[in-house]
Amino acid sequence: MLPKTLTITVLAVSCLAQEPQPNAPPVKVNVLNVCTPSADEQKEIAAALSHVPKQPLFSPDFEVARGRSSLSDKAQLIQAGQGAELSSEPITAAWVRMRREFSVQSLFSNVQYSFSADTKSMIETLVLHVREPKDLVQLSIEDSASAVTSAASMLATNTPVDRIKLERFGKPSVVLARCKGTEGGSPPDQSAYEPLFRDASAVLGRYRELLGARRTVPDELAKVVALSPGKSRPTQKPTDKRVVPKSK
Repeated sequence: MLPKTLTITVLAVSCLAQEPQPNAPPVKVNVLNVCTPSADEQKEIAAALSHVPKQPLFSPDFEVARGRSSLSDKAQLIQAGQGAELSSEPITAAWVRMRREFSVQSLFSNVQYSFSADTKSMIETLVLHVREPKDLVQLSIEDSASAVTSAASMLATNTPVDRIKLERFGKPSVVLARCKGTEGGSPPDQSAYEPLFRDASAVLGRYRELLGARRTVPDELAKVVALSPGKSRPTQKPTDKRVVPKSK
């Protein structure tokens, strides 16, 4: 029996509240078993993680960006949980993104690291894009922590990865996520997947160091906060430029 925690992707839906249309396109639903992926899916995840360069050769090209984004009501609901109530106060997230290009010898063309923080959580995401997609398109690794601490404190520790995703060409994605138990039920046994979570955590920790995230992210987030609405810039006191006559 599949666990209750599932991710559902609807590729095409055409329905009306009154009567179904005779020429309506068929409905295709892909159900991703994110809690207990199959043995073949586990092999795909392990293979993708094994191809991530441990000592990559980066090209001179790079990108560092920062910003502040308002979360929509739908994003707030997904983040807080489907049964949660939305707050009347808007939620905004400050984020930092870094990108580096790999040399041509690598399976992947580039790596992108992002860190986002709002009032409730902080999320690290590492995405590696395949240079010539045939089956695998990209690999993404994600961890998160409660926003009760600072970004610098979170980055100082190796937070365990809680989500691994393979985007595949022409096929449904493969996802492994840490799952919690439903109301009144115990969480599924995911001990068999700990080696995958451990390898993914090692990859994220390695690239956190290679990209200098522990230094760059707190500095860039501080700049976002300084530029946020309601934050006044410190004013510099005018200097006294009066000329004092010399005594004879």
